[in-house]
Amino acid sequence: MSTINKKEIEKFSKLATEWWNPNGKFASLHKFNPVRIEYIKNELIAHFKLDGKKPEPLKDINILDIGCGGGLLSEPLKRLGASITGIDASKNNIEIAKIHAEQMNLKINYISCSPENLKIKEKFDVLLNMEIVEHVSNLDYFIQNCSTKIKKNGIMFVATINKTLKAYIQAIIGAEYILRWLPIGTHDWEKFVVPEVLNNIAKKNGFNIKDLIGIKFNPITREWKRSPDVSVNYISTFLKN
Repeated sequence: MSTINKKEIEKFSKLATEWWNPNGKFASLHKFNPVRIEYIKNELIAHFKLDGKKPEPLKDINILDIGCGGGLLSEPLKRLGASITGIDASKNNIEIAKIHAEQMNLKINYISCSPENLKIKEKFDVLLNMEIVEHVSNLDYFIQNCSTKIKKNGIMFVATINKTLKAYIQAIIGAEYILRWLPIGTHDWEKFVVPEVLNNIAKKNGFNIKDLIGIKFNPITREWKRSPDVSVNYISTFLKN
């Protein structure tokens, strides 16, 4: 069994050089990044009882960033003090991530592999599955592998897109075809995940839901913000039993 969707890997491998261009193919992710980083940081500070006033509040927290792409999340979290391992099935993405981290003088352990092929035996405090589960080939097997990579009472974040008509209109028709925020074909509505389905799969693999928030785009300010509306983009936070 494998979690790798070869078509998805090929698609994102072709876009690899675009990762760090704030006005390029991943411009929407650059705009999306601040709100998800702030949420992750605050959740980790609260969960692990860390000192949020320190310049590196996440020091000694060991994070596995699954589907890390070019490192848009890995780098900011490294600057907050965390120890980061970033994995991605696309070799092109990992090469871009390594080059950029070196340019920024950041020590991040980047590996080209899927979670089921990760050879590191140590378990992590935190798993990040941000905008990745809608691109894997077997969600059940993916979450099952995640459960073997995390410590007891560890925290897992899953950011994805709800399987609703509203999500189809906004995330595919709007974002890809009308606004051209993303390349056409970036998302497949059939791969979108209802929060209850994700919750059930996670629960089956030893996770309990801790929090569920929506992330909504404000067309006036052109910024993303937290929202109680989970009908399109959402983040589910789980604790490992």
